[in-house]
Amino acid sequence: MQNYFTYILTNKNKTVLYTGVTNNLKRRIFEHKEDALGKKKTFAGKYNCYNLVYFERLQYIEHAIKREKEIKGWVRRKKEKLILGFNPEWRFLNDEVD
Repeated sequence: MQNYFTYILTNKNKTVLYTGVTNNLKRRIFEHKEDALGKKKTFAGKYNCYNLVYFERLQYIEHAIKREKEIKGWVRRKKEKLILGFNPEWRFLNDEVD
């Protein structure tokens, strides 16, 4: 079974949200952090978004991409509600993924 993830990252002040999709969540978070601390080539890097606050595990890449697009289309308030249902304290979950 394949694992794909749709995820939401934020910066340390929780003022910016970034939604993405990957097949290796731990590696992708590392890449976002490296970019934020380095050349800042991506949106996540420019806004220092590398703190994981939400993720979903999906079996098929098509489903993960569809979910990413759905979440990206939401207003911030709806994204916050999704995060609160999964992670009410908005803890940074980076060290909890394998």
